[in-house]
Amino acid sequence: MKRDSVYSYPAVFTKEKKGMYSVSFPDITGCVTCGDDIADAILMASDALALMLYSMYEEKGVAAPDPTPIKNIKVKAGEFASYVVCDTKTYRRKFGSKAVKKTLTIPEWMNTAATEQNINFSQVLQEALQKKLDVS
Repeated sequence: MKRDSVYSYPAVFTKEKKGMYSVSFPDITGCVTCGDDIADAILMASDALALMLYSMYEEKGVAAPDPTPIKNIKVKAGEFASYVVCDTKTYRRKFGSKAVKKTLTIPEWMNTAATEQNINFSQVLQEALQKKLDVS
C-alpha cells in the first residue's frame, strides 16, 4: 500500500541466535536487514525499506510493486510475517544530500551588496526555502 510517500510492505522476521532478528521483504528484491532485538529489527526494516523504495523506484520514476497480501506470505518455523511502514519523504529529507544547481536572477545592486558582505547565496536560498516550505 502507498499513500503519497508512505508505504506498507510485508516483511518476514526470522529469529536468529542471541535474540537477534533478520528481516527480508518478499516483494522488494535485495531488501534485507537485521536487528539486535525485535524493536531494533523493526526500525532497521523501516529504514532499509525506505532506502530501497527510494533508490530502486522513486529515483528512477518507476512504480514500486504492489505488496503481497500478508496472508499469502509463507513463513517457516522460527519466522513470522508483519507489515513494515516507511516514509520515503522523511528518508529523503534525512539522507538525500544530492545538490542541484539552480540559476537565479537578482538585481545587480543586491548582488553587489551581498558579495561585499561575503554572503553565501546557496545557504541563504536554502534557509529561505526551508522557511517557505515549513521544513527543517
